[in-house]
Amino acid sequence: WKDAPRGGPTGEGDAMLRNPVGSQRLDILEWLKDPVAHFPAPSHGDLVEDGVTADAVAAKLGVPRAVADTHLALLAAVGLLRTRRIRRRLHYRRDEMRIAEVARMFEKGW
Repeated sequence: WKDAPRGGPTGEGDAMLRNPVGSQRLDILEWLKDPVAHFPAPSHGDLVEDGVTADAVAAKLGVPRAVADTHLALLAAVGLLRTRRIRRRLHYRRDEMRIAEVARMFEKGW
């Protein structure tokens, strides 16, 4: 691994966030730092405590819901977002502890 490209043995970490699609994921993470400033109030749940829905993210990005679902699912799969089901919808919010861990890994160059 010592000679592997930056971003881990395959470089996937950097590639995931450093392409046009990855910039949308970074936007989502940034918006979720302060969801009240970036998203309308939901009819059920609380933006800060529960998070935002894929519909809200899709509207903000200007993309179909399926695209937002894909971004959110990937961010949740790598542990950067936590999910909570309210009624029939998943709500997403940042996992600050995991984000801090990942940031430390990037600072150290993995």
